[in-house]
Amino acid sequence: MDLYAASVVPMKKMLGNLDRWLEAGLAHAAKRSFDPAVLFTSRLAPDQFPLSRQVQAACDAAKAAAARLTGQEQPKHPDTEQTMDELRARIRTCVAYLDTFAPADFEGADTRLLELPFLEGKVMLGRDYLHEMALPNFYFHVTTAYSILRHNGVELGKRDYIGALSVRDR
Repeated sequence: MDLYAASVVPMKKMLGNLDRWLEAGLAHAAKRSFDPAVLFTSRLAPDQFPLSRQVQAACDAAKAAAARLTGQEQPKHPDTEQTMDELRARIRTCVAYLDTFAPADFEGADTRLLELPFLEGKVMLGRDYLHEMALPNFYFHVTTAYSILRHNGVELGKRDYIGALSVRDR
């Protein structure tokens, strides 16, 4: 199983999409003449993270997945972003980190036993971790960020969510 193709490739794509959604959010705020900080702090429910934390969590989930699957220590980024532009810079920093990985780094990752700090005394196979924890967690935060922007009137659709397709002529 190619865990590089199953993790890094789609996460980089979705982080790029997320960056474009934030750009659309900034354009929406400018067009409607409101402070983009409204979007930055918006949330779907009182007990959910605001947009800013959803973006941070999506980046953290992507970094953690790549690092854990390859047996590396993930870089730490303090959650200090105060603007949409700073959030977009965090996304680019995360994508640059994912760019440091190659398929060879993931050799054996599918059967590697991973210790997770939040499940003391338990381990997961890399492939199970990716499919049962890492990808669902990543997509949860990306989708929630998308939904917060849509809820606030940013004109995004399914094509914006899915992004570019790898199509070709026959």
